[in-house]
Amino acid sequence: MSALRVAPFRRLALAWGFSNFGDSLLYLTLAIWVKDITDSDAAAGLVFLFLGLPFFLAPLAGQLADHASRRNVVAVANVISACGVLSLGLVRGEGQVWLIYLVTFLYGSLTYVTSAAGAGLVRDLLADDQLASGNGLLSTIDQGMRLVSPLVGAAAYTVFGGFAVASITSTALVIAAAITASVRVVESPPSAIRESFWMEVTAGARHLRSIPLLSRLTVATAIAFGITGLANVVVFAIVDQGLGRDSGFFAVLAAVQGGGAVLGGVTAAAVIKRTGERNAMALSLAVFGLCLGLAALPVLPVVLACMVLIGIAIPWQLVAFSTLRQRMTPPRLQGRVSAATNMALNGPQTIGTAAGAGLVAIVDYRIVLVAMGVGVALCAIPVAGRTDESTAVDDEDLETNFSSTGSPSEV
Repeated sequence: MSALRVAPFRRLALAWGFSNFGDSLLYLTLAIWVKDITDSDAAAGLVFLFLGLPFFLAPLAGQLADHASRRNVVAVANVISACGVLSLGLVRGEGQVWLIYLVTFLYGSLTYVTSAAGAGLVRDLLADDQLASGNGLLSTIDQGMRLVSPLVGAAAYTVFGGFAVASITSTALVIAAAITASVRVVESPPSAIRESFWMEVTAGARHLRSIPLLSRLTVATAIAFGITGLANVVVFAIVDQGLGRDSGFFAVLAAVQGGGAVLGGVTAAAVIKRTGERNAMALSLAVFGLCLGLAALPVLPVVLACMVLIGIAIPWQLVAFSTLRQRMTPPRLQGRVSAATNMALNGPQTIGTAAGAGLVAIVDYRIVLVAMGVGVALCAIPVAGRTDESTAVDDEDLETNFSSTGSPSEV
């Protein structure tokens, strides 16, 4: 059944669209803004560092999402983000670059909050058979905004300056907050389990570990993401060494992949319905791995086709994994498990990107691509299988799975 039949979810998806438009509009512009102010590539790169640092605060974001009204958490976080972004109007020159870094860190932190709370809202709004459709729609919105927003942001920045982009982003976030606050939803009550602060903060990670299927899929996906983190660096070698184009051609590959990602989001629910979540994940990893290997061929049509297929495969993987994770997680752990998953995937990917910079300097990029392809494809093996195990878990199951000391038990 389509998630679009659920009126409150349609409203949430609309809010999601506005907030994602603001996100995509802002991220690239901040780096360009710092570059223009300082004329330093390193200073501009620090924007992405401060955007990624809140990764360490993800468990706290999940804790907040599971112990308050998620609808209110998303709305308030968007308002706070809007206010923070508006403060960029105080930036006048190099002496205020620290403010851009501070706002970037705050914005990144609140993104983890809205992501964790949003995962719980989706689970409260949709039935099991609607989750794949709902997650697929949200993925389509994500990818679509990433195609459109950077162009709008670049144009607005060029004509009107950085604060104009900040103002547009702030407006979009306030609209998203207002729409979210109007969503009518019966939220799942807080868990009856009360443990120490540390045990509650780490409950998401312990839940992932306590269920063998979720644990196995999380590890396999994290390894695959770690390997693909290299692609953030290797793609420049594909453009330069392989295709003989200048660095600006990277934007073409990104647009082609983005188009594929939109198609992947649209088709994800249908693929999951036909194959099941686990096999959809395995298929996406196999396609991803194959395309990484083929991208080593310095042939433009081959590389473009690979980028399209990679774009399609990524939403299949993420939507299938999110849907399965939501179904196998009790309502009041949704935020913490979502946050723990983000940490498990983003950490290896960041490390992979850092390693890629050194690896490409000493190893032929084609060898790196083939090795990456084999590694990602192998991750499909432990993922594939029937989904008989993937039944929903309720709060009573949680009481059983965790003892009073918080030690996970196998289920």
